[in-house]
Parts: sequence; structure tokens; C-alpha cells
Amino acid sequence: HVQLVESGGGSVQSGGSLRLSCASSVRVHNYCMGWFREAPGKEREGVAFINSDDFSNLFYDDSVKGRFTISRDRERNRLYLQMDRLSPEDTATYFCAAKSGRCTGDLTPRGVKYWGQGTQVTVS
Repeated sequence: HVQLVESGGGSVQSGGSLRLSCASSVRVHNYCMGWFREAPGKEREGVAFINSDDFSNLFYDDSVKGRFTISRDRERNRLYLQMDRLSPEDTATYFCAAKSGRCTGDLTPRGVKYWGQGTQVTVS
């Protein structure tokens, strides 16, 4: 069983930056690691994804392209999401997740095997 724990959320003004971190209890192999977010009254949506093993196959939702960057530190079993030029529309609870297999560009929650507990990001 893999445990994912997010950190780094908080409140920031529009145009500001935050860096989210996700710590994995074990080193995962052959997973698509990613970030989802869920705003009040909206469905959970995929934000950014990266293959666990070779850091290839980066996928971003169109709404965050050019502003968010996903990265992974395999030695430290950590996943990151650097969020720049934040806007109020980015306000949501952000979840770290692991999907079985390599990333395919599917930004839906389908196939997610492990979820973190979420961290709140508020942009005003």
C-alpha cells in the first residue's frame, strides 16, 4: 500500500506562486504520478502528470500550461507542483495521486490507485 502526503498549500495573492510537495511512503515503479484539484461545486480534474520512472510523458491541463510545472525527485520519493502566476480560478483542494501504468494523457481520475488527503490552495 502506498501512502501519499501533500504539503505546501496555503493562501496567496493573485499572480503569486506556491510549490506543492507530495511525499510517497515507498518508491513507486510504473505509475503515472499526478496532481488533481477539486474546487467547491466542481468535479475533480487532472492538472499535471509525469511518469514515475523516467520523468517522461508530461501532461498538463490547458488551463495550467505555461504556469504550472510538475517534477519528481525519485531519490526522495517526492512529487512537486510548482505553480506560478496563480489566479483565483486556481483556488481548490489539490490532491496527489498515482495511476497504474505509464501516463497516457488521460486527465480523468480513472485508474487512480492511490490518493493523498489533499492540500488547500486559496488565491485572492
